[in-house]
Amino acid sequence: MPWITALKSTARSGFTLQRAYNEPLRALRGAVGAGIAAFGALLLGNPQLAASAAIGAFIAGVATFQRSYRPRPLLALAAAAGLSLSTFVGYLASPWAPLFVLVVGLWAFMGGLAWSLGQAAGVVATNTIPAMLVVVALTENIPQALAHAGVIAAGGLVQALLVVVWPIRRWGAQRDALADAYASMADYARRLRHDPFAAFDPDPLMVARSAATVTRRQARTRPPELAGRRGTMERMRPAMAALADPRVGADEEGPERDRAREILGAAAQVLDAVAHSIRTGRPVAVPERTYRALALRSTGPVLTGAARQSALLLIGLLADTADSLESPGGDGDGSSLGTLSRPSVHELLPVAVHAVRRNWHWSSPVLRHAVRVGVVAAVGETIGMLLPFGHGYWAPLTAVMVMRPDFSQTYSRGVGRIVGTALGVVLASLVIWSAAPGDRLLTGLAVVAIGGAYLTILTGYAAMSACVAAYVVFLLAMDGSGLVSTAEERVGQTLLGGALALIAYALFPTWQTVRLPDRLAAYVEAGGHYAAAAVAAFGAPSADSYRAVREALLDHRQARAELLTATGQAADEPVRHRGLRNSQISGARSAMAALGRTTLLMEAHLPPLDADPGSPRAPVPVPGAERFAAVLRQETARAAGSVRLEQPIDLTPVRLEYQAWAAELPDPDEESTDPRHLVVRDAGLLVAALEGLQQALGFQPSGERPPGPPRK
Repeated sequence: MPWITALKSTARSGFTLQRAYNEPLRALRGAVGAGIAAFGALLLGNPQLAASAAIGAFIAGVATFQRSYRPRPLLALAAAAGLSLSTFVGYLASPWAPLFVLVVGLWAFMGGLAWSLGQAAGVVATNTIPAMLVVVALTENIPQALAHAGVIAAGGLVQALLVVVWPIRRWGAQRDALADAYASMADYARRLRHDPFAAFDPDPLMVARSAATVTRRQARTRPPELAGRRGTMERMRPAMAALADPRVGADEEGPERDRAREILGAAAQVLDAVAHSIRTGRPVAVPERTYRALALRSTGPVLTGAARQSALLLIGLLADTADSLESPGGDGDGSSLGTLSRPSVHELLPVAVHAVRRNWHWSSPVLRHAVRVGVVAAVGETIGMLLPFGHGYWAPLTAVMVMRPDFSQTYSRGVGRIVGTALGVVLASLVIWSAAPGDRLLTGLAVVAIGGAYLTILTGYAAMSACVAAYVVFLLAMDGSGLVSTAEERVGQTLLGGALALIAYALFPTWQTVRLPDRLAAYVEAGGHYAAAAVAAFGAPSADSYRAVREALLDHRQARAELLTATGQAADEPVRHRGLRNSQISGARSAMAALGRTTLLMEAHLPPLDADPGSPRAPVPVPGAERFAAVLRQETARAAGSVRLEQPIDLTPVRLEYQAWAAELPDPDEESTDPRHLVVRDAGLLVAALEGLQQALGFQPSGERPPGPPRK
């Protein structure tokens, strides 16, 4: 979109206020922690120490509000440690202006790199830079610097202790994540009743997986209903998709379709009840009529073949889930501790080094953001020193807090930060000018402003920025530096800092638009790998091959999420990609969604490894499946390379290999549950999806289409 349109859009989002507030009790707990730290330091008779203690407690409290499933006390302590270190290092360099500017720039650069570890680490690291700029101005010698670093650490310790002694919704974030995943599965079941090809959003499942990653200490106190549930839920999705799809499941119309809708509707009710149980910790409450709908004629003649097989699998999984929530312990599906555990603190260092190394290249948005924020912080501090004002740190402080790795967040936050900060400074200055409060009242006002900042985190960046600016003004007014006379200067430097951040991104941008081919290529390659893993599992059914399907599915979801994120960010950018058209991206995404949906059907048709050897569902290797999987994996990887080079793709070898393979296998039988019949039918759908991808990305194939599966 044009620059003017992009700026209007981001400015509008920066001004938007949501009618949403953070949990009041959590906001109150954070404000109480800041009050304890600030008033405790004030009792020592030093208002400047109280200001530092409040800053440490506030930022440590902000860390506990970040979207992270690590223990909240650990986040608060980590934030306090970073703040203490940054303020002391800043003071050591402060006597020499050039050295201090260099330290500020380097510290900001390292804070920018912290975004490679995730949003929580990025936000916490970013907050250490303003603390360095503010607290350094309050110290005069090394003992004072050590004292300020100590009270900052004490403020973080207070917040950590409060989280322990005043728990609010224990495991609440984990409960919500898992409950949201079950609720999304229920919504998927309802949509399948009316649209057999309804799309499924895997993001809630990805969040639930992240939430299920716990430390060994956490695992000992985790509620039983949170252990080992995702694996069963993950197996429901392919069963529901296979039941609803008229190509391989229930007939498009008639008694089979009615029965499929009945089962899917009952499944949605069960899943909703499970989600409510997990969220609240109360027993599952499923109406008796729902159980009767699931059991009614479930083994009768209404559903046949693969449709009946999928229905029985889904009913069994629903029953297992409901039963497991009424009994202690996990369900032993492999999702509990042992296969998915969070590394301990000392094990995180290699993970952090790997994450930084992965982003240590010039095309990485994280590295470019780190360079950008480091330069802007140094330039802003230099300008602040040259200006004839006493609070020159407001310009670099604003710039650092505004900047983010992507365009839309930087510009929307920039507008919100500038307006919110200016409003907060003016209002706080008017309060001080009219009431002339003493140190204790100023501390109380700062604590109230901190509580407001915690409460409005979800309301909008402008509202939160106003509260943050007011709290900083109240704290700094305790040193008797004549705040009212500098209100205009603070507002002016806030505008300067915001302008520096916006200009820096315009001059040195990180456009997601130019990364779209790489994101799309990764999605194509991951989708091909997932499909190939599913086909190969038919050729060599084993625990290892089934595990490979699961791992490929997770990679496929991650690649899809990255493409969606990049596409959404690119839509707000004032640039346009010259090679890859939006219609091509849209068509490719539709084709890859069809590929993923078909692979899901294949996953549902994989024979259970624990089936009796003589039963029709016993795992039997399908000849030629591994050969076709190898070609599928190789050609989709080659197609991904063509996408990165913005060249048309050619997936004809996959079609030719499928035709040769299908000729070796029995003709597909719509009533059969023989793995050979199922895999050749599903593989035909895979090839059809890949032809759609080929057409979307500019290559017009010649020759006949591959034989698709018979429609019932």
